[in-house]
Amino acid sequence: MQKFWLAFLPLFVAVDAIGILPMFISFTRDLEKKQVHRIIIRSAITAAIVAVLFLAVGTVMLNVLGITVADFLIAGGALLFIISLGDLLTIEKKDRETDMTSLGAVPLGVPLIVGPAVLTAILLLEPQYGTTATIAAIIANVLIAGLTFWLSVPIIRLIGNSGAQILSKIADLLLAAIAIMMIRRGIFLIVEQFKTVTGNG
Repeated sequence: MQKFWLAFLPLFVAVDAIGILPMFISFTRDLEKKQVHRIIIRSAITAAIVAVLFLAVGTVMLNVLGITVADFLIAGGALLFIISLGDLLTIEKKDRETDMTSLGAVPLGVPLIVGPAVLTAILLLEPQYGTTATIAAIIANVLIAGLTFWLSVPIIRLIGNSGAQILSKIADLLLAAIAIMMIRRGIFLIVEQFKTVTGNG
C-alpha cells in the first residue's frame, strides 16, 4: 500500500485536475449534460489506455536502449522541472483548438489528463515502486480527474477561477520539488554505482 501512495502523489501533482478544470469548462460550456458525461468517460478511458500502453512500451524501450534508472531519473527530473517551471511562469494554462467530436480523447484525455509530465513520471515511478502500484496509481488519478470534471460546476462555484489557478500553481511548485528530488536520487544512484565498480563502497 505504501508503494501505491508513493506512486500516487507525483502522478496526482502531474495530472493537476484542478488546474485543467477551467479549460474543461470552457470546452464543454455550451454542451448538454449527456454530451459532457460522454466526453468525461471517453477522456478517462483514453487517458488510462495511453498511460498504461506507454508504461509497457516505454519500459521495453529503456531496456533495449540500455538506459538505467539513474539516467532516466536525471533526464526525466530535468524535463519535469522545465515543464513545471513553464507552467509556474505562465498566467494560465494554454487553451487549445478542439473538435467537439474528439474532445474526450483529444485534448482532454491526451494531453491534458495524460501529458508529458505524467508520461515521464510513470516511467520514473515504475522501476521504483513496481508495475502494479504504478498502474493502480494511474487508474486512481484518472478516475479522480474524471470525477473532478463531473463535479466541475460546483467545484468552480466553490473555489472560483482564481482559486483554481492558485491551486494549479501550488501543484506546479510541488512538481518542481519532486523533479529536483528525482534528479538528486539519480545522482546518488550513479555515485553508488561508481563506488561499486571502483570498489570504494
